[in-house]
Amino acid sequence: MSGIAFAIPGDIDLPTGGYAYDRRLLQEWRQAGIPARHLALPGFFPFPGEADIAATEALLASAAPGETLLIDGLAFGAFPEELARRFGDRIVALVHHPLALETGLSGPQEEALRASERAALRHARAVIVTSPPTKDILVSDFGVPEQSVAIAIPGTDPAPRTLARAATETVRLLAVGSLIPRKGYEVLLAALATIADRPWHLTIAGSPDHAPATAASLQQTVAGQGWSQRVAFAGAVDAERLDTLYATADIFVMPSLYEGYGMVLTEALARGLPIVCSRRGAGAEALPEAAALKTPPGDVAALAKALATLIDAPSERIARADAAWAGAAALPRWRDTARTVAEACLGAGARMN
Repeated sequence: MSGIAFAIPGDIDLPTGGYAYDRRLLQEWRQAGIPARHLALPGFFPFPGEADIAATEALLASAAPGETLLIDGLAFGAFPEELARRFGDRIVALVHHPLALETGLSGPQEEALRASERAALRHARAVIVTSPPTKDILVSDFGVPEQSVAIAIPGTDPAPRTLARAATETVRLLAVGSLIPRKGYEVLLAALATIADRPWHLTIAGSPDHAPATAASLQQTVAGQGWSQRVAFAGAVDAERLDTLYATADIFVMPSLYEGYGMVLTEALARGLPIVCSRRGAGAEALPEAAALKTPPGDVAALAKALATLIDAPSERIARADAAWAGAAALPRWRDTARTVAEACLGAGARMN
């Protein structure tokens, strides 16, 4: 059986949902005996220079003739068309979400990424996406043939249940994700400002390094509100620290303006946390309505109302926590995700027990 060379740009150990997905595929394949290896691409994607493109071409050319080139979309969407064409018969593209949909891009950046991704995708022999909505976008807006797209929804690990607290002086809110414009944290802070009379405390766990200007703006907003004791920026956290944050939260909140999936939502569901989130993303769609209050992305008033509802009503928090815990039983597991991707790369010969 031929193998998989999984080409991923930058530091695979970064604590983002996309990198976590990639790491878990490699782990599951190792455990199942699927021949796969990590091919580390330069870290300047999706805005590579000429030297990055040349290094990427050399790395792809070094792969064994029998290896499928599975290329993470953070890099593939920014490939020059001639590079995608050269290796097209061996390329399977993994698209977490189209690059042009990242919030905060300039008009020319968005246009350039949309054009490069559309052109590159024409040369992939297969495409893997992490949600049905992303498949729909690629088919309708990027010209990808529907039959060439496989959906590999992120898996979720079983987790210990977070104990719901009926009586508490301060309701602990938790948000997880990098401090980038797409995560909508400015919307969250604006919503909390309208319910500042409620007893809440917010922790945001996520790296400030990907968008320093956004991180600085959030810090300034918190300082301007005098919330140094009410809002904590935990930074990038390891798995042990994240487990602790989940275990001590009362409400999980995700105000993203856009998500291809939103893995942290199902992670919170797996712990039995009541959730407040925006409706934009397949992860939100996967949540039982009884477990989550879902609001339009960017709607400050709706987000504030949803948060106030759960802060004010401990009984509703407990009911939604129960619904989350029950709904978690139906979540897909990572072995299923890894099997889907392996079969898209290697065909029916990719057997995972």
